[in-house]
Amino acid sequence: METRFTASETVEIPVEEQTIPIQHYLRQPQRLVSAIANPNLMEQLSDSQFRLKMRPLNFMDLYHFQPTVVLKVWADAKGTVYLLSESCEIRGFEYINERFSLKVKGILAPIQKNDQTYLQGQADLEVKVELPPALSLTPKPLLEVTGNGLLKSVLVQIKQRLLSQLLKDYRHWALSEEVAVSSQVKEALT
Repeated sequence: METRFTASETVEIPVEEQTIPIQHYLRQPQRLVSAIANPNLMEQLSDSQFRLKMRPLNFMDLYHFQPTVVLKVWADAKGTVYLLSESCEIRGFEYINERFSLKVKGILAPIQKNDQTYLQGQADLEVKVELPPALSLTPKPLLEVTGNGLLKSVLVQIKQRLLSQLLKDYRHWALSEEVAVSSQVKEALT
């Protein structure tokens, strides 16, 4: 029995602008991914491709597995960041891995409202899976509530990292860029 689980999460973060606008920071998707992903669970495959392992998950106390997804992350000239899953794998549970698909789609864009910059974003997560026969007797509404809740918890964890880490990394990056430019100017003048 194929079952579909979905979750969606939105975010709006006020940005304390630094001397370098956040759009410049956002044009470097690898910084964004590094800021929000656990470095021990992330591998950069190319400038715009990343393999992310999630922490091992537990479904209904019966199945333990670790989803892994390859994401394409890129930015446009305005600093809008896009995220799209390209492939996925379930490690630790071959039956599910062979009968599983995962789609992740996200966007994070800087917007202006009343002379204030905000980051607005949305992430959508969808999983389709043919559940093992052992779960075929479980009522479908219970499976859906559990699965949707699991996906929602994944998105909430990502949102929390985004809220706590992204602006911190932006401030650090902007300061280091200022120092580098200042050093170059001093060298040019001497």
